[in-house]
Amino acid sequence: MTVIVRDFRPADAEGFARIRQLALPFMLCTAESFAYDVAHAHPDAHFRPLVAEEDGELIGTAQVGIAYDSPQPGQGYLNVYVHPERERRGAGSLLVRTAEEYLAAVGATKLFAFVTDTPANRAFAEKHGYRASRSAQFLRLDLAHATLPPRRPLPKDVELRTGADFADDPRPLFALDAETLADEPSDIAHEFTDYEAWLRETWHHPLLSHELTSVVVADGRPAAFSAARTDGGTRYGTVMTGTARAHRGRGLAKLAKNDSLHRARAAGYTEAFTGNDAGNGPMLAINKWFGYEICATEVHHVRELG
Repeated sequence: MTVIVRDFRPADAEGFARIRQLALPFMLCTAESFAYDVAHAHPDAHFRPLVAEEDGELIGTAQVGIAYDSPQPGQGYLNVYVHPERERRGAGSLLVRTAEEYLAAVGATKLFAFVTDTPANRAFAEKHGYRASRSAQFLRLDLAHATLPPRRPLPKDVELRTGADFADDPRPLFALDAETLADEPSDIAHEFTDYEAWLRETWHHPLLSHELTSVVVADGRPAAFSAARTDGGTRYGTVMTGTARAHRGRGLAKLAKNDSLHRARAAGYTEAFTGNDAGNGPMLAINKWFGYEICATEVHHVRELG
């Protein structure tokens, strides 16, 4: 039996998504959403998905590219996942080697990889020259049975809207998303400066639910929001919850997220997922308040290219 690594093909979308779901069940991924990611990747991202194949069967995947929206040049990433029942066949190492050679060729000087926090996975990363850095937590809420905080009367100066209310002009949400992203703790700094890229990669993404995304508006402008994604089944996730700097400390992020959670449950979603950098104390406290429980941890690993 021989393992080979090759470029992703459109026909691989189902298998690619399935491996991601098995290896990382806490993040929403569908064949449609991944095919969309590939088709709409920014050219400066040099995005190159790879698959490992054994006797015609997909057994591993890698998402490889450059963080083009970072002010720091040369920040590359490779996130490798192998089918849990097809490990120790050399697929992971071959994917890593192929990804590293490609990233070096397109100008990467530092490589980042998320690694699920298990002894075997961390040992694999260290064996390939990666050192542990920041950690992040995946959290789950049993939305079907959770006791959500009750809805409370809104402060006089704010109103609740949905993402769908901004369908004609989402630029105010772009500005809010950019401001909150800039303050997210991370090994790689990101800046949203390209509105058209944000429209393609975020606003029009097939998993994003405009209807379940909640927006708190104050003084006529979006002040806080909770962006929601769904998998088209029973799983719902919040991918960004944040507040404009001028409005922090008022509980508006809680207000937005609570509204989204209530409406997601009413729409029939039974599981809620989210993720937080381990250093993001305020957001971790909010999620604990809602009843989310940690279900897994990922550790960001980094390797400098000589």
